Amino acid sequence: MGISSPLRPFTSYDHSAELQANTVELWWTVNNTEETVTFELHVKTVGWIAFGISPGGGMKGADIAVGWVDSSGKVYIQDRFARDKIKPDMDNTTQDWIALKGQEQNGWTALQFKRSFDTCDPMDVPIRSGTNIVIFAYGLVDLDLCHSNVDMTFDTCDPMDVPIRSGTNIVIFAYGLVDLDLCHSNVDMTYHEDRRGTRMLPLLSYKDPPTDDMFAKNDFFDLRFDNHAVPSTDTTYYCKIFKSPSRFTKKRHAIARKVLIDSRNVNLVHHLDLFECGPEDIFNNTQLPDGICDDLLTKMRMCSSKLATAWAIGGDLITEYTIEAGYPVSNDVGDKYFMIKMHYDNPQLTPNLRDSSGVRFYLGDELRQHDLGYLVFGTLSRAAALAIPPKTKQFIVDSYCPPEATRNFPSSGINILSALPHTHLQGVSVWTKLIRNNTAVQYLFNAEAYDFNYQFENRLSEPIKIYPGDSFATRCVYSTTNKNEITLGGQRTTDEMCSHTFSYYPAVDGLSACMIAIDEKEWQTFMSAPSPIDNMQLQQWLLNFTWTPESVARLQEFYNKANRYTLFDRQGQFEFNTLPANLNYKDLQVEPCNKKELEHSIDQSCSELSGSTACQHTLFIFTLIFFVLKTIFP
Repeated sequence: MGISSPLRPFTSYDHSAELQANTVELWWTVNNTEETVTFELHVKTVGWIAFGISPGGGMKGADIAVGWVDSSGKVYIQDRFARDKIKPDMDNTTQDWIALKGQEQNGWTALQFKRSFDTCDPMDVPIRSGTNIVIFAYGLVDLDLCHSNVDMTFDTCDPMDVPIRSGTNIVIFAYGLVDLDLCHSNVDMTYHEDRRGTRMLPLLSYKDPPTDDMFAKNDFFDLRFDNHAVPSTDTTYYCKIFKSPSRFTKKRHAIARKVLIDSRNVNLVHHLDLFECGPEDIFNNTQLPDGICDDLLTKMRMCSSKLATAWAIGGDLITEYTIEAGYPVSNDVGDKYFMIKMHYDNPQLTPNLRDSSGVRFYLGDELRQHDLGYLVFGTLSRAAALAIPPKTKQFIVDSYCPPEATRNFPSSGINILSALPHTHLQGVSVWTKLIRNNTAVQYLFNAEAYDFNYQFENRLSEPIKIYPGDSFATRCVYSTTNKNEITLGGQRTTDEMCSHTFSYYPAVDGLSACMIAIDEKEWQTFMSAPSPIDNMQLQQWLLNFTWTPESVARLQEFYNKANRYTLFDRQGQFEFNTLPANLNYKDLQVEPCNKKELEHSIDQSCSELSGSTACQHTLFIFTLIFFVLKTIFP
């Protein structure tokens, strides 16, 4: 990321992102103990700047902080809430954006401010775990309140504020070129199209991606397609076998990986999985298999279980592994084979496309202490596992991985490092809970705010220990208010999936995936079918069924109580385990929103000015700001 602001940040931060090239830059640090985020926003303007969290990427429902530095150097910030595509309201009950510092130099404005994850204010947007939408904009002049005292105190339990949650949060920002001086009648509120933007960020679980320069001296190798032809179909899963380089005659650890997306196909490559083949898989090195994945199942059966890396649209291209572990890309003896499974999304059915995407591994000079591994929880991608009715605001699909799955884990436990939630278009949230002794202990990760187009690998703030006998509950939540037909589990982007992938160390051979589906006998009863059914018959019945609010409620109840079976993938050897209808465990306690008083270093009061001319001028200015924001975020 290129940082172009000439102003030095007021302090050091854990994370940074360039929101708009050479114009808008954001720094932030998460304090999990205080449950706060400290932000610093730099914008190339001497006017007001706006930054906020949006529930959907636009103005409606956004929690907005508007700030500026006046000609005397005094810092101002206001807490506002956009109810709709109308003038943003001043949050007069509690102000939860806490101004800390500010400066204006060399044509740039810098503001440092703080927010609680959740302010308990309905006019605020929580900062959630998972993907958050950050929006920004800026004006041409400052909001100079004629040297009035502006109240800078903030109440973090305001129901009109949006909590800051772990995961990706939506931040909004705006800025102008000069200050808004309310003592003058000619206030220029003209905006240009490029003075605004939207960015998806996992604010609470972000890990700044490394650059290629960090690995310039490291050995590396690539596994990538060679200009292969992509079919002109809406969805293609293409698979190819690769062999690790023959120059590796002993075990080597990768310390980082980079996803190589062909520059011609940024919008074509939806996601890719790299699998490690089993040691019993031996291929002809002069003619390694490749083709449509479904056509190669028998040849690649042992190459579709042990995940080596995963990436999905919107995620960071480069991932550096923890210092304690590396991914073993070669063996002490024998060849090691990998399989890339590439998902191409071509809704326009564009012909004559070719692709050379793939994966690069950067290698360390020495072996690390542990091998890195991956675990996947969720549901199978078929109709018997996922059937989501249309016109439904919220449909819940739960899965469970029982204690039998972890029986081969080491007694010292394994360490969970990161989480990659994955659904398709209708998914809105994904979580997995750790259950120990029939009691939910904590979330492994909770993507409260999930966005299909921004699928980040979320780094946990601290590793989480998993022990033999632990079990897991995973939930995917879907919204289908935009669909008129049922959505079934499948491979296409318009189908659905539910998976939650975790990286961990030390790698174990005892488990790579734990997935569930509903027993076909249960579906037979639900359908009142006179004889047993298969997946194709079930799929056809679901597609032809006319869904009503009553039948949707009945299907949700069915999902909540139906008998299911769990499939354990133990390095290509599959085990089935029948689950009871009701999975009873003591759940996590839901804590009420608890107001946290935040310290603030700027003491300016505007609450006394509610009836003053200056504040009336402020309302007028925000009417103009609304007009601009409505134009920018229709």
